[in-house]
Amino acid sequence: MSRGKWIAIAVVVVIVAVLAWRLTHRPSGYASDESNAPVPVTVVPVVRENVPVYLTANGTVQALNTVTVLPQVGGKLLKLDFTEGQPVKKDDVIAEIDPNTFQAQYDQAVAKKAQDQAQLATAHANLKRSESPQYKQYVAEIDRITQANTVRQQAAAVAADEAAIRDAQVQLDYTRVRSPIDGLAGIRQVDPGNILTTSTPIVVITQLHPINALFPLAGKYLDQVRGAQAKAPLPLVVLDPASDKVTASDGVLKVVDNQIDPNSGTFKLKAEFPNQSNELWPGQFVNLRMQVGTVDNGLVVPTAAVQRGPDGDYVYLVVPHGAGSAPAAPATNGTAAPRRHHRWGGGNGDAGAANAQDANAPTVKMQPVRVLGEADDTHELVSGVQAGDLVVTEGQFRLKEGSAVQPMKPGEEPKAPTAEEIRKAGQQGGGRGRRGG
Repeated sequence: MSRGKWIAIAVVVVIVAVLAWRLTHRPSGYASDESNAPVPVTVVPVVRENVPVYLTANGTVQALNTVTVLPQVGGKLLKLDFTEGQPVKKDDVIAEIDPNTFQAQYDQAVAKKAQDQAQLATAHANLKRSESPQYKQYVAEIDRITQANTVRQQAAAVAADEAAIRDAQVQLDYTRVRSPIDGLAGIRQVDPGNILTTSTPIVVITQLHPINALFPLAGKYLDQVRGAQAKAPLPLVVLDPASDKVTASDGVLKVVDNQIDPNSGTFKLKAEFPNQSNELWPGQFVNLRMQVGTVDNGLVVPTAAVQRGPDGDYVYLVVPHGAGSAPAAPATNGTAAPRRHHRWGGGNGDAGAANAQDANAPTVKMQPVRVLGEADDTHELVSGVQAGDLVVTEGQFRLKEGSAVQPMKPGEEPKAPTAEEIRKAGQQGGGRGRRGG
């Protein structure tokens, strides 16, 4: 074996020995310092407020009325009298069908009535003459009866003619297709010049003022909604999905469906909005918020504090050291939280300061809560905690039951140790060397 290979082997052996020595001579406080460092978290107190209680849901906008306009008579379409996408009023003419055939039928009915009226006048004259004293003795009784019946027959014929005229007039009027509702015209379904039948759609008209919104709620809210609705109409608003700002207001709950869907465990509701500015559009997907009451002196926490677990909702409640479960190592995806002295940028003396400060750090416990409803866009009404309790709103992903924490106000940054704290911690740390030394 060459001399160069011996030198390479020796270098590798030395490196391995050095690494093994460093691993076996880590400072005794290293592991505990790594695992027990308090986790900086943002906390806010639980407060009592008089708050409205909301239920939120996703729903779909539905036009109050939707009509597909069909002609009631067939014929050639002469023209369309509406503009696509523009409002139309009830009884406005929106299409015209060739009326010539129906005009002829109307004229025939009028002429037939005139003919029958003339025959009726003749029958009346004959009957009158046969019943006069001057001619009565010369007319047989059977002839007078026949003449009287003829008058009745002609009167019935005239009445039938009048009905035929009205029918012909109706058919003629149907050649001018009118809007059945106030609404917004859609895209036309046929062009002028086409031959229409009574099954040919012309246009769809939707009524947008007012407009409906359909949405589901979990069956557990049924009694709450029905009880609140029995006291007063329940107001609703539509929220922008990005900013949670109100985009449509003045909605009112109109209908609670008469059954719960056994497949989804939800029931349907229908709300009505004035929609004067066309904020809502048929088929639109919307976020709805409905107020179902007001709770006096209720317990309120930020929505961000409420966590969902397999056993229900809970919050991380900050408790004094030793008051809850034993402190445990906070973890992030199964790894230990970074050492406090990493953030401070120091060596062992810094770590000692952290240990001195964190010896009595508060811990957290997973406190079960029951969510009673939304207090506003960012807060929830709950039970299971007390006013003044501190709950964690940021940093929960690094926590578990008993984790030591460093509570901070919203927007506050962790404070660095003072020089005196570092000096004292260094004295407590004894002769331990710096990490890696």
